[in-house]
Amino acid sequence: MPENVLRHLPSIDQLLRRDSLRDLIAAAGRDTVRNRLREVIAEIRLEIVSANGKLSAPADSEELSGEIERRLNARFARRRQSRTQRVINATGVVLHTNLGRSPLSRHALEAINEVAAGYCNLEYDLETGQRGKRGSGLEAMLRELTGCESAAVVNNCAAAVLITLNTLAEGGEVLVSRGELIEIGGSFRIPDVIAKSGARIREVGTTNRTRLGDYEKAINENTRVILRAHPSNYRIIGFTEKPAFEDLANLARERNLPLFEDLGSGCLVDLNPIGVRDEPTVAYSLKAGCSVVSFSGDKLLGGPQAGIILGEAEAIKRIKSNPLMRALRVDKLTYAALEATLDSYLRERAIEEIPSLAALHATKEAITRRARAFVRRARSIGSLSFKIMDGHSVVGGGSAPETQLPTTLIALTSERKNADEIEKKLRRNSPPVIVRIVEDQAVLDLRTVAPGAEKELIEALCALAGN
Repeated sequence: MPENVLRHLPSIDQLLRRDSLRDLIAAAGRDTVRNRLREVIAEIRLEIVSANGKLSAPADSEELSGEIERRLNARFARRRQSRTQRVINATGVVLHTNLGRSPLSRHALEAINEVAAGYCNLEYDLETGQRGKRGSGLEAMLRELTGCESAAVVNNCAAAVLITLNTLAEGGEVLVSRGELIEIGGSFRIPDVIAKSGARIREVGTTNRTRLGDYEKAINENTRVILRAHPSNYRIIGFTEKPAFEDLANLARERNLPLFEDLGSGCLVDLNPIGVRDEPTVAYSLKAGCSVVSFSGDKLLGGPQAGIILGEAEAIKRIKSNPLMRALRVDKLTYAALEATLDSYLRERAIEEIPSLAALHATKEAITRRARAFVRRARSIGSLSFKIMDGHSVVGGGSAPETQLPTTLIALTSERKNADEIEKKLRRNSPPVIVRIVEDQAVLDLRTVAPGAEKELIEALCALAGN
């Protein structure tokens, strides 16, 4: 009968006094552990009653206590796994959207800790002692780096596109090529953003070919903006055509219309030397005649999540006056990290100091040396085998979709586990190690593993071998 098993269920007070729960109580709090224990006991009680007391589970008090502990710890483990936590990215995807895109530089982290963690002069003018303008220092840095007249910062690039179009085109039409009606991750679609901004979309050209004449014919008394959306996460190849940027800028100028380019990735340095093609720099777009450009702070720029808007002073002034600016503005943490990131560019140390740029510029030869040294250290780990193999890394983050960066991979095999099991075990490590599977083998790409994280990676492999 169920009653015979139910009487062996320990009380919550008995469980809370167990030595084996002391660490959990210290870490999570007594009340929290008590509440989770109530849930676990209710779950087990329901199972007992549903099975009419005929459970294959433990039947005496000590065994039931052990089962309750196991389920309790599993609940807390799931809760920890669901929280935002540091991971080791061994995938070779430099701007991995699911892993937080660009890792912050040491200088950015120091700025958050030393400048923004406490009080700071976010909106305080130290010269006059009066209220100051948020982001004035950052704007000066952006002017120096890109040659823009003015700048504004919001919480991400989607917000930058939304507020720019709402400011410049609400109630009117936005001209955009059919080949640039992009969709990026999270179902962010240019047509939807235009509609939400209060403007109407007017498509020009065709998917693969749009000429300058198509824009000329589409301009009418309702036209407010010509929009050019850089296809960061895809490419149309083959029988294609689009007008030269300078020609489109001249047309916009002749018709007294703003030309707005959503650059997406926000590249401040020329990446052509490392094989990343067709990623125009911000300075180029502005020099070519763009009225306004927008881009992300956490992609190729290498900073925190932000949407950066640069351009002509009058346009940016209007954008800053938009009531949406208050809703979309960034906080002191973002300003501090972004200023520190831009400072690396101003000191011409970006490639060395910004982790994502350093990873992109790492040569195959340098990665091969790291991989061989790592394998020499790891070969003593029992039951695991390692093999060096050629492969490719990718930029990621919706940037440079056709670019493959030559790299050296470390293929990992186990006597007892297949590739999927290895991937799962490493993913559940603390800290989690994220790998990819190539040719039915779990592989590590050290391009995206910080040198300081190699020791933890070795420890994760030791734990894998011991399980």
